[in-house]
Amino acid sequence: MSSEVAARRDAKKLVRSPSGLRMVPEHRAFGSPFGLEEPQWVPDKECPRCMQCDAKFDFLTRKHHCRRCGKCFCDKCCGQKVPLRRMCFVDPVRQCAECALVSHKEAEFYDKQLKVLLSGATFLVTFGDTEKPETMVCRLSNNQRYLLLEGDSHYEIEIARISTVQILTEGFPPGEKDTHTHTSLLGSQPVSEGGNARATGMSLQYSAPGAEGTTQLKLMAGEDANASRRQATAWLAAMHKATKLLYESRDQ
Repeated sequence: MSSEVAARRDAKKLVRSPSGLRMVPEHRAFGSPFGLEEPQWVPDKECPRCMQCDAKFDFLTRKHHCRRCGKCFCDKCCGQKVPLRRMCFVDPVRQCAECALVSHKEAEFYDKQLKVLLSGATFLVTFGDTEKPETMVCRLSNNQRYLLLEGDSHYEIEIARISTVQILTEGFPPGEKDTHTHTSLLGSQPVSEGGNARATGMSLQYSAPGAEGTTQLKLMAGEDANASRRQATAWLAAMHKATKLLYESRDQ
């Protein structure tokens, strides 16, 4: 990929919406798959009362719209201003209590896990039925749309084309089978792992442009207990969190 194409994919612009300033991709097609669209606000004429506490709006009790859900609330029920990174807002925006709680939880992904995914980690990578794995660095692209795998070969996998993600773990109790987390990004709910399992690898299925069916990709952390292994484990944990956000985005 040329530097010109990469720059075009990562280009941003500042736009003003009724909810506030947003830093969005210059080209809509290159928007982050983790992003959420701004909601349609409930029209003022349809909400004479707060949709949380039922207080009647008047000259003293003003109505406010939550920037995440678009519903009408009084100041007491919608007085928090919280960062809303998934909608690309530059500054914290007004949100109702329920939405503010969700946005606070998501902030951890943007402040911690996303940085881990962008930094990347080293894995033993196997495509399809290939028997010999290749050592590659896997990371998330700057615009968050692709998994980039770089070694002797170079691959780009579009996040939107990933259908399932399976996190492989170890550390299960004696007598039990290996545990794993399986998340379908096409609609079924995630299955949580139990115990003190530690991520050791990831298996995913994706559809390549112009190809029929799906391709399987397997990433395994190295066996050595060193910094590289710890970085790979942290990357897998971050990817697990990312798949949950992707599932939520597609479900909305």
